[in-house]
Amino acid sequence: MEKLMGRLGLFIVFSVACNHQNKDIVNSADQKVRPNVLIILTDQWRAQATGYAGDPNISTPNLDSLAAKSVNFKNAVSGMPVCSPFRASLITGQRPLTHGVFMNDVQLDTAAVTFGKLFSKAGYDTGYIGKWHLDGHGRLSFIPPGERRQGFDFWKGNECTHDYNHSVYYANNDPEKKIWDGYDTFAQTDAAIDYMKGQTTEKKPFSLILSYGTPHAPYQTAPEAYQMRFHPDSIQLRENVPEEMKEQVKKDLAGYYAHIGALDDMIGNLMSNLKNTGQLDNTIIVFTSDHGDLLGSHGAYKKQQPYDESIRVPMLWYIPKTLGIAPAVKDALLNSEDILPTLLALCTIDIPETVEGINYKSYLEGKEDIDRAALITCVQPFGQWNRVEHNGREYRGLRTQDYTYTRDLNGPWLLFDNENDPYQMNNLVGNDQYSDIQSELDRLLTERLKENGDEFLPGMEYIQKWGYPVDRTGTVPYSP
Repeated sequence: MEKLMGRLGLFIVFSVACNHQNKDIVNSADQKVRPNVLIILTDQWRAQATGYAGDPNISTPNLDSLAAKSVNFKNAVSGMPVCSPFRASLITGQRPLTHGVFMNDVQLDTAAVTFGKLFSKAGYDTGYIGKWHLDGHGRLSFIPPGERRQGFDFWKGNECTHDYNHSVYYANNDPEKKIWDGYDTFAQTDAAIDYMKGQTTEKKPFSLILSYGTPHAPYQTAPEAYQMRFHPDSIQLRENVPEEMKEQVKKDLAGYYAHIGALDDMIGNLMSNLKNTGQLDNTIIVFTSDHGDLLGSHGAYKKQQPYDESIRVPMLWYIPKTLGIAPAVKDALLNSEDILPTLLALCTIDIPETVEGINYKSYLEGKEDIDRAALITCVQPFGQWNRVEHNGREYRGLRTQDYTYTRDLNGPWLLFDNENDPYQMNNLVGNDQYSDIQSELDRLLTERLKENGDEFLPGMEYIQKWGYPVDRTGTVPYSP
């Protein structure tokens, strides 16, 4: 309890400092050439599934090499662990109930203040390659140039597809449907390398988001050479996978790691290209994922639920030496909406008033500490991964360094001591020994919800408020 109270005390001090920090103007009249920005975004890559994180099933030498040169936010969280909500928070710096993309297959407001618009205004060439999932006009539809691309100029993207070997995309202004050549993880990497090489003669810096669809299911679709590396019988499962699911989970994990093996090689290709072109010394690289994958843990698959396999994501920041930030492993619980303001500050771009996330630049520089608990949220108790019959429910919660606490519409739901119960198998809600901790986390959660203006209503009330469509049953959103 003393340890928790100490950290909560830090939270009170530094949350005030960070909120003030976002209002600061970070532009400098005598600034040097701004760094390039490359965001490597993967889909459904859980935090533990890397060599540097100690996963016994996978070797990721290229990612491990990047981690050694980077700031590793080992406790990073996807605050609403679903594809579209994370992506909207990434490019707006806002929480899902502010930007309104709290579910998949709806459109982000085209008037939003976004990554693409801000970097373009600051003189950057902006590019986007791969999965978008913010347009809401159908998963294979053409997203025309202009406001629906949210400020990105160069474009080789698709709304959403997981057919990795017959993957649809559209190039720049051409409305003709195209297919990536072969396995799209490889083709998208080649496109990113070509784009970055093309920027070597440009006077202005680039900002590129490379958004892969892997290692998201279907799991058994990586090239055969990668699938051959992983055999189900050799897979070591997490302790929280039920006995009756183990055989299937081992098969799926073998395919999952095959996708990761391919991605690791592509990260190596990206790094080699940046080094060979001389761009690495002036490029910020952020490697992360939109959420994790339960993959059998707690008897579930995919995401949305508040367990670590779902909410925790890898988060590496490679920062050029010229910015004076040393590689390190950091404890802070960086959340989805915090990425944009931190990037803007590192690139000496003003952080707009619309941004709600924390600017971690001073934290990275060692000038202050931040021990703010990460807020985790789920709005709708339905959809493919969070159905009520599979224990899905609306929730609000906090992830601290030591505990995960969530509340559903009926009150306290889950409390885990993550230090002593890393697989989150012992729910401590109502446990007398943890009553003080539960009460303090519940109080803090109430404060955070009040601070955010979140009334924690039933999911359908948010659907109706935003005017999102439902199917003929009136309960389940559909993809327009």
